[in-house]
Amino acid sequence: MSGNPGIPGGEATGGGTPSSRRALVVVVSDGVAAGTRTDASGGGLVARLSALGFDVETAIVADDRLAIEALLRTAAATHQLVVTTGGTGLTPRDVTPQAVRSVVEYEVPGFGELMRAQGAKSTPFSYMSRSLAGVIRRCLVVAVPGSPRGALESLDAIVPLLDHALDTLAGPFEHTRER
Repeated sequence: MSGNPGIPGGEATGGGTPSSRRALVVVVSDGVAAGTRTDASGGGLVARLSALGFDVETAIVADDRLAIEALLRTAAATHQLVVTTGGTGLTPRDVTPQAVRSVVEYEVPGFGELMRAQGAKSTPFSYMSRSLAGVIRRCLVVAVPGSPRGALESLDAIVPLLDHALDTLAGPFEHTRER
């Protein structure tokens, strides 16, 4: 997973058309970033998003808050959707939620609630996930767990909402300022 200009450690993996939506899957893992561990969840997310019609790119970043924040800021300028996988648990190195919260303009709390509720159908441990979603400019950022099942269940939980959310963010905006 390397070689895409503008996204450290990223590569294009989708076959979308120029008008398709661009998504970035970010694997957050010290081990994967160091090359000592194989990614277990990113590939499944890429396949699912590609099947949904997204032109998908990938990136890998260590569990480093500043590195995650920088990658999210960069990605938001060129992608409509960014999905991070990993770093949503309870260990001191799980800093993805803190990084996401520090760069989004506002959160979309219902997405995190929905992802945890859907995951709870498989395991009560889903309630320990700190998964969340938020918006940077017109980009939706979604943080899902690093386990393959948790990542896909979380994504699938929000799939029915994705088109509407991304269409809303893309504009045009119907709200006008009242005087």
